[in-house]
Amino acid sequence: MNQVLLDAQSVLRNRLFGKETKCRQDIEKFQQDLKDLITRSVEYGESNSLLVIGSKGSGKTTLLKTTVDLLQKKLSKTLIIVRLNGYMQTDDRIALAEITRQLHLENTLGDKVFGSFSETLQFLLEALRGGSSHSSQPILFILEEFDLFTQHKNQTLLYNLFDLAMAGLTPLVVVGLTCRLDVIELMEKRVKSRFSHRQLYICNQWTAENYLQAFSNMLLLDAGFCKTAKHKSFLERWNANVVELSNNASVQDILKRQFSISKEMPSLQCLLVQPICKLNVNHQFITAADIADSARNVFSDPKANILHGVSVLELCLIIAMNHLTNIYAGESFNFHMVYNEFLKFTQKKLHILQKHNKPVVLKAFEHLMELELIKPKESTLSLASKLLKEYQPTILLLEEQQLKEAVYRYPGCPTELQQWLESSTV
Repeated sequence: MNQVLLDAQSVLRNRLFGKETKCRQDIEKFQQDLKDLITRSVEYGESNSLLVIGSKGSGKTTLLKTTVDLLQKKLSKTLIIVRLNGYMQTDDRIALAEITRQLHLENTLGDKVFGSFSETLQFLLEALRGGSSHSSQPILFILEEFDLFTQHKNQTLLYNLFDLAMAGLTPLVVVGLTCRLDVIELMEKRVKSRFSHRQLYICNQWTAENYLQAFSNMLLLDAGFCKTAKHKSFLERWNANVVELSNNASVQDILKRQFSISKEMPSLQCLLVQPICKLNVNHQFITAADIADSARNVFSDPKANILHGVSVLELCLIIAMNHLTNIYAGESFNFHMVYNEFLKFTQKKLHILQKHNKPVVLKAFEHLMELELIKPKESTLSLASKLLKEYQPTILLLEEQQLKEAVYRYPGCPTELQQWLESSTV
């Protein structure tokens, strides 16, 4: 049974981390456009360029990956794929080096290595132009975070790729993926003139029911898992557990809350990582409690978590800041105002705090600044640099609800602090 469980975990992990990605039904309709574009390049030697535009997590990468995987099995020629990412290839020199590496052109013409930008560019363009549209191997360039490539100096890489695609000297398809709706406006005029202006807009049209169904589909094992009788027996019990889990009211509430925050597949995958990784011989099936534990981690507020690690003194200062924010309708405050609020409280409830002198309280105030729970007011930054720290206008970066949740979960929080937070004035 141990091996059967490991096999099940392997299948589920491959789904979670994209090795067995399935295209969502709501974006399958866009596949045909991509198929036609890439097929024409491979079969007829056409060159082209396309932008796939959609919000983060809407399925752009999944759509392209599933389409290419499907085509690779049917195409008569091998399609060379070059993948670039705007976060990794931060300038044209790095991008060209990566293209050269992926095309296996690092060391050609003997032992010569192209070191400079101009040499690499010239060599790469000649290598791509070498051959005709019928004899050359088709190349697909995938540029993720396409908008970041428009920030490169002179947009040299984009210009040359689009120029090659427009010239049609070698079968070349350039597909850019971006979440920027204004990406065309980010291109220089000469780059824009060489772009085909083909754009594919992806939007997530999932409903809450689709999201619940995706949860089940992500966990259900199919018939291909059945290698032995033990596998078949486990599959039946596992799938029955998944159906029961999907119909559980608490799980559905969690999924609906997750859907209201983010409709995208990555958020659902993130929710399932912990339950799947926790499976073992003594815990072979996912329970509603596992989903609830994972949801608590996924939904946890980073700022609230930081508050659990501050001292009682620092927590007092934050509550004082919250009072000042409410009293002055969101206006800024300074250290002296906070210190005065703090003194009013300690004079009434001194027994719950040690007596702290002003320099110690100022140090605690500065520590909250370092934790980025408070910050100087932006409109007064130039003036604030000329002021002493105690007088710099400051704003609180916490919502009242965040603070309340953190205070009530704070280990050993004095009841007086909770009462102070609830009161409208000190």
